[in-house]
Amino acid sequence: MAILDLPAHPYLLLTPGPLSTSATVKAAMLRDWCTWDAEYNNLIQDIRTRLVALATANTTDYTAVLMQGSGSFSVESVLGSVVPHSGRLLIIANGAYGERMVQMATRMQIAISVLRVSELDRPTPELVAERLLQESDITHVACVHCETTTGMLNPVQEIGSVVKDAGKIWIVDAMSSFAGLPIDVADWDIDFLISSANKCIQGVPGFGFVISKRKTLLECAGIARSVSLDLFDQWQTMEQQNGKWRFTSPTHVVHAFYQAMLELEQEGGITARHARYQENQRLLVDGMLALGFKLVVENLAWHSPIITTFRYPQIENFSFSHLYEQLKTHGFVIYPGKVTDLDCFRIGNIGEVYPADIKLLLMAMKDVCIDFNMEPISA
Repeated sequence: MAILDLPAHPYLLLTPGPLSTSATVKAAMLRDWCTWDAEYNNLIQDIRTRLVALATANTTDYTAVLMQGSGSFSVESVLGSVVPHSGRLLIIANGAYGERMVQMATRMQIAISVLRVSELDRPTPELVAERLLQESDITHVACVHCETTTGMLNPVQEIGSVVKDAGKIWIVDAMSSFAGLPIDVADWDIDFLISSANKCIQGVPGFGFVISKRKTLLECAGIARSVSLDLFDQWQTMEQQNGKWRFTSPTHVVHAFYQAMLELEQEGGITARHARYQENQRLLVDGMLALGFKLVVENLAWHSPIITTFRYPQIENFSFSHLYEQLKTHGFVIYPGKVTDLDCFRIGNIGEVYPADIKLLLMAMKDVCIDFNMEPISA
């Protein structure tokens, strides 16, 4: 079967990225593009400008850098490029993605301190302030905004106030939250914010990006522990050569991302997209609770509208693989769990997903529950 003969949407991705994209975003990848062409480089500059405008009204003090690879490449690029060899990094971890930063920093031999909180709890500004007081040699602090291990939304604005009051550099992994939640990097005094093309802007995988204070980034020359992940050199090349990447860029992905940015604007910007995601998640949570499922994070005020984690039902014959395969036949793909020592699964609702899709998912979920002899709490 030729690729163009495949069905447009064999299933809907209910995951935190890659995610389901619009037909027009996919169509943007059907042409081949030259990396040296002035038109392409101008497009890169437009994307960089638009990213900063999405992040803050204070566009003068901030800049954007695009980096090849998955979101984790951009996280590692920041950690390895901004923490000097004489510095020390505090990593706040309450899930797999905080722990991934620990792994990255350890591999790069960056001096670290780790503030671990239960995966089912949130770090507090008080805990961070206490650690910074105890360890005055800490120079940089990093935290995940939306920890998609559980869907927990960490209070990074409040933590950031403590970090900046202590005079530290503030790094926020906003991989799955940027453009899906209101964030103002200037108001929140974030030095480096990291995200990816295939999250709430609803592009496809292939590159990440970093939105940073110009002043702080200028201080990073010569720090990088890697050639290909040198954030400063990547930024300098884009600044000095009108959007040129140092190495081969994902041209098709870039054009898809630009189309996705236009569609975000057409939808009504971050405010409108956030509202859609919130409604998606409200319907999902209400419907799943009605079917008898339980939340891993019970405090709804701690939930992001990005992804939600549910416990396995306490029934003998439950099988996640059966649930997964049956939902897939109904046209939906969900995520396995990632919480340590807890049987759970995750359902995302970002991407080209609308309330009508969530209602269809819940109908399919109800059908699958019959296979397990689960009786809904409500009809």
